[in-house]
Amino acid sequence: MEYRVFELTNKNGMKAKVTEFGAVLMELFVPASDGKLKDIVMGFEKPEDYNDNPSFFGASIGRSANRICDAKFSIDGMEYKLAVNDGKNNLHTDMDKGFHKAHWEGTKNDSDNSVTFTYLSPEGDCGFPGEVRMKITYRLDDENGLEIHYEGDTDRKTLLNCTNHSYFNLSGDLSSSVLDHELKLSASRYTPVVAGAIPTGESADVKGTVFDFTDFRQVGKSIDDDVEQLKLVQGYDHNFAIDHKTGSFDRVAELKCDRTGIKMDVYTDLPGIQFYAGNCIAPQTGKGGVKYDKRQALCLETQFFPDSINQENFEKPVFGPDKRYDTKTVYRFSTY
Repeated sequence: MEYRVFELTNKNGMKAKVTEFGAVLMELFVPASDGKLKDIVMGFEKPEDYNDNPSFFGASIGRSANRICDAKFSIDGMEYKLAVNDGKNNLHTDMDKGFHKAHWEGTKNDSDNSVTFTYLSPEGDCGFPGEVRMKITYRLDDENGLEIHYEGDTDRKTLLNCTNHSYFNLSGDLSSSVLDHELKLSASRYTPVVAGAIPTGESADVKGTVFDFTDFRQVGKSIDDDVEQLKLVQGYDHNFAIDHKTGSFDRVAELKCDRTGIKMDVYTDLPGIQFYAGNCIAPQTGKGGVKYDKRQALCLETQFFPDSINQENFEKPVFGPDKRYDTKTVYRFSTY
């Protein structure tokens, strides 16, 4: 099967390359402080290379991102069972199916400098109820912002919690560590986990802990500290509760790299952001023959909280005919 690749460029030379395979973001070239363009996301050369993508590089995740406890959930008293693919739990819907392996139909809109991907997810797809008509639009603006707009219409109540799973290394050297990057999160609380990375259902204050990114903190500063929460997931792989009301579109994360002077600001209207430090990236060969390994890139995945469908205290990502799924995230770049 042939999958088309689309390229978006702006007046500053910034460039994004996306494909119909999984609505994947393949490349993202942004200007460094010296004016040179750097590709800052992990990925592969060709769309078909993403068939084998265990780390979900650049992937559009759906119908549900992150983990669901015991690989099951209920809506209105009806239980739905999913693939058991992460211990006893479900991770990112399905390893071999799901949105990241689907063939999306792409349409480029030159006047808006965007590409819209559409996909019909049928009733029962990967175990989820309802037929969902999905749209994912990538739009590149002249202020160096890459917007990802998710829209979903369904004929019955279902769970929808999508994210983009791009791995960022702002140095542009994807063979190097990101432990020197500095991160700031607009999150005074995070959601602790138990074994299997399932949230306890509580939120904890980050103040005075290794999870305090309320001001810039080096990613590697405490990542290997003797802290149970870090040891459970081999470093940072936690959801942070954003300090804003769901639906309010705000800057929620800032990431910078002194090696290139590139800064990335993340904006979203969602309640959570998963900071994953790439602890479990398996050794593999990526674009340009570069050898990828753990902690050579990190993810900032905007989302509803992990396992929120099963957690009493978390906002439920349930949508239906009377409540469409509609959310935006923007990754915006500058230099310093």
